Amino acid sequence: MAGVMADFGNFTHAVVRAIPVSLAKEALRMNVSDVDLEKAQREHEVYVGVLKQKLGLEVIELPADESLPDCVFVEDAAVVCGDTALITRPGAESRRKETAAIRRTLKELGLNIVDMSDENATLDGGDVLFTGREFFVGLSKRTNQRGAEILADAFKDYAVSTVPVTDGLHLKSFCSMGGPGLIVIGSSEPAQKALKIMQQMSDHRYDKLTVPDDIAANTIYMNLPGKGHVLLHCTPEEFPESAKVFEKLKDHMLIPVSNMEKVKVDGALTCCSVLINIKAKI
Repeated sequence: MAGVMADFGNFTHAVVRAIPVSLAKEALRMNVSDVDLEKAQREHEVYVGVLKQKLGLEVIELPADESLPDCVFVEDAAVVCGDTALITRPGAESRRKETAAIRRTLKELGLNIVDMSDENATLDGGDVLFTGREFFVGLSKRTNQRGAEILADAFKDYAVSTVPVTDGLHLKSFCSMGGPGLIVIGSSEPAQKALKIMQQMSDHRYDKLTVPDDIAANTIYMNLPGKGHVLLHCTPEEFPESAKVFEKLKDHMLIPVSNMEKVKVDGALTCCSVLINIKAKI
């Protein structure tokens, strides 16, 4: 497992998808809010630019599909670990067709595809936290026990524990990995309760970084050649107090990325990419 941890956060490729015009009015959301489409598209362009230019990932950009208003949130359609991709069965019926383009792309990249074909199962990638050592799966409005069981079957090398998500859309609406063995967690009572459950269920000890705002706890951690520890996180404009907390991570290259519009339709930073580590064939 030490070798696996050495690879944690090491990515070579990212799959992203453009924002459809239909997102503004038709994307699912827990709270009624107006989305500035042009601003959302600009934010997304910056996000993709960071992955491509700043971090040097090979970025596969899929076109938007107007019939799928939520399609920019590619994370929910697949869980990738190593050379295996589990194609999910999203909890919202209106999102089920999003998986087709993601499946095709991941197959073209040479990943081993596992399909979630059980009609009783639901799983959104936003409910899946991979720590490098194990998986935590949020049981939420979008993900059920059967979905978690199929994930455990797809990734047999890792322990899988389930965590009830009582508040918010997904498990990663209030937590993420901020580095090897470091969980970034929101300060709300439901977030702290979920963390306690994760700590109780795990054989491993995790450090924690608590931020005042739950959604600010959704970050993207990478460990990249020549760059070291990298963390994409919220901007001071969005969450000034939470942004200050990340400054404690002195060993990280910190990259604030704005997500002010997509958050209105429950989108977080991790939602907008599927990250993959494709090892060069020798």
